Amino acid sequence: MTGTVSVAVPRKGRPLEAALERFAAVAGADAEALADSVASTLRYEKAVTKGRQTADDGVYERLADYSDPAGGGPEYTLVRDDRKGHPRRVVFDSARLDVAGTDVRLVGREEPFRALRTHEFALGFDSADLVLEEVVPLDPEGVADLADVNARIDPRDTDVRVTTGLGDTVRHTLMARPETLPAGADLDREFVAGYEGPLCISPRYERLVEAVLGTGALDGVEFVYPEEGVEEEAAIAETGLGVYLTVTGGTAREHGLVLGADLFPSETVLLENEAETTAATDALGRALGRGVETAIRAE
Repeated sequence: MTGTVSVAVPRKGRPLEAALERFAAVAGADAEALADSVASTLRYEKAVTKGRQTADDGVYERLADYSDPAGGGPEYTLVRDDRKGHPRRVVFDSARLDVAGTDVRLVGREEPFRALRTHEFALGFDSADLVLEEVVPLDPEGVADLADVNARIDPRDTDVRVTTGLGDTVRHTLMARPETLPAGADLDREFVAGYEGPLCISPRYERLVEAVLGTGALDGVEFVYPEEGVEEEAAIAETGLGVYLTVTGGTAREHGLVLGADLFPSETVLLENEAETTAATDALGRALGRGVETAIRAE
C-alpha cells in the first residue's frame, strides 16, 4: 500500500450512506460489506433513539459489539441527539479501506465541509445544501448547477470546491395550489420572479432558497414558515406557494399541490480542498468521481 489518505465523511444519515456506497462502487466487496454493516447498524440505533426499537443491551455493550478497531473498523461513538432531552445516539466514527492500493481512513465528522475548510482534510463528503448555505454569496441571479456553485465560491474565503454529486437525490421543489398559477403558467423560476406574495419554506432553508433562486427573483416575496407541528406540505397548501424537499412528490399531491421545477438537488457531494491536494488524494478523488450519475449538472 502507498500511504494513508484520510477522508471526512458524515457521522450518520443519507449523506454517510451515499459516501459509503461510492466507496463500495470503487473498492469492491470489503467496502460493500462495510456500507451494509454501517447502514444497518445506524438505522437500528436511530430507531432505538426515537423509541421505535428497544435494545436488550446497554449502549456501551452495543458499542463494543459493533466496533472492530483491530480489523480496521468500523468504529462508532456516542453523541447527543438534537431531539428533546438530548438522548445519546450511536454514530459512525471511523473505518479503513484499501482502495486500489491506497490505505483510506474514513473519519466521521459532524460537518465534514467545515473540516475541509479548516484544512483538516483534502477530501470529504457532505450535503450540497451546506455548501450553498456557507460559502455561496447571495446574488441577484440564482444558481442552477455545479459550475455556478464553484464559480461563486470566493477563493479568498475557502480552498474547497465541489467535485461531483453522488446521485442520492432529494430535490428542493417548487409546489403550489393550482389556483395560484395563472392559466397556462409554468411553476418555475420565471414564475417566482414575477410573483409577489407569501412563499412558504422551512426557516432552516431560507439562506439556501435565496442563494438558489437569486435575490432578484425574490423581490416582492415574503417568506412564511410552517407553524410548529404542521406538516410542511399542508402549510404550503394553505399559503398557496412554497419550496419543499421531496423525492417523489407523492405527499404533496395528497395536499392538492402542483409540483413545479426542481430548483436544486439536495445531493451528497464529493469535496476537495485544493490547497491540501497530493498525488494520492488527487488519484483517490478522480477514482471516487468517475462515472457518477450526478443530478447537479456540470456543463
